Amino acid sequence: MMPDCLKRLKASLAGLFGLPLLVLPLLGGCGKKQPADYPWPLIQGFPKPQVPAENPMTAEKVLLGRTLFYDQNLSANRSQSCASCHLQEYAFAEPLATSVGSTGEPHRRNAPALVNIAYNKTLTWAHDGLISIEHQLLLPMFGESPVELGITHHEQEVLARFRTPAYLALFRDAFPDSFSVFSGVEGINFELITKALASFVRSLISLDSPFDHYAYLQDDNAISESAVRGMNLFFSERLECHHCHGGFNFTQSTGHEKQLIDRRPFHNTGLYNVDNASLYPAEDNGLAEISTLAADNGRFRAPTLRNIAVTAPYMHDGSIATLEQVVDFYAEGGRNITEGPYRGDGRKNSLKSPFVKGFTLTGQERQDLLAFLNALTDKSFLSAPEHARPE
Repeated sequence: MMPDCLKRLKASLAGLFGLPLLVLPLLGGCGKKQPADYPWPLIQGFPKPQVPAENPMTAEKVLLGRTLFYDQNLSANRSQSCASCHLQEYAFAEPLATSVGSTGEPHRRNAPALVNIAYNKTLTWAHDGLISIEHQLLLPMFGESPVELGITHHEQEVLARFRTPAYLALFRDAFPDSFSVFSGVEGINFELITKALASFVRSLISLDSPFDHYAYLQDDNAISESAVRGMNLFFSERLECHHCHGGFNFTQSTGHEKQLIDRRPFHNTGLYNVDNASLYPAEDNGLAEISTLAADNGRFRAPTLRNIAVTAPYMHDGSIATLEQVVDFYAEGGRNITEGPYRGDGRKNSLKSPFVKGFTLTGQERQDLLAFLNALTDKSFLSAPEHARPE
């Protein structure tokens, strides 16, 4: 018999995403005890991420998830994998304004970097109800508008590709309890695939930037004097950056074993003000699409700034090309579009965050701020073999 908590979860997700119940992972084992022995690569004293009790972290699950992440067999037409839109050298983002799915369908949003996602309190650019990686993964896997991996209506065909001796060994190692119930390759299913992928994504921890060595490992020479000045600017009330990009993960969207409160980290930054009517483009008006509240028009989640220098282009729609232009955008207090369908002065958007008020920088201060943002790049993360395509 299915526990009541799973019945509620399946009904909720089916209503929220319009996904058929048969493809929703049965996230069973409500209330299972969470193991504490997974070796998180954390700086001493840092809190551990929160992990669902029904999907505890293990090295075996991470290995299986990593293998699946890079496997194009996960898309219905075998043309894409998760890694097609999340490339390690770009901090698991991609250098496109917006993504393109496995069927060639263009998407409306920029692929977010997968950096310290285990700490994210909310997921995707503008959805305050997606707080579990296991649930979020259903969208790229089974979503039909837009199509990403395109598994819907091809479920059994896709599953059959993973019923091989090599994958069977990986699944047995990752989920030994499941294979004591299921028989052989028939035990391979989307519940286990989703749990393994979520485990790999949670393992993508980046805490080895020059800033980390300076701030947490007491290496005063880890960053330049210019970067130190830029750090002081970043955390000043004059620039206000830290209000939306604060904490060790440089985003309000942070939760961990010692921080359980959701601070609803969604902000209108004055990127648009269509027809000067305090509107964002109708095809993507941010959190308002989910909440249906007019006050949420144009509100998007503040992303982490870790590895920000390698994740261009920027913003939810990739409409700002360089990090230098992002700094100029915030210095202006928004963006004024003078022609075209999105014309309007975003600086005057009445729904804009009060923290996006604009500021003046000298040439040296601008260089200093950029030096600090570049000091958030963790080069080891961009090439770590444990995150790369398995040999």
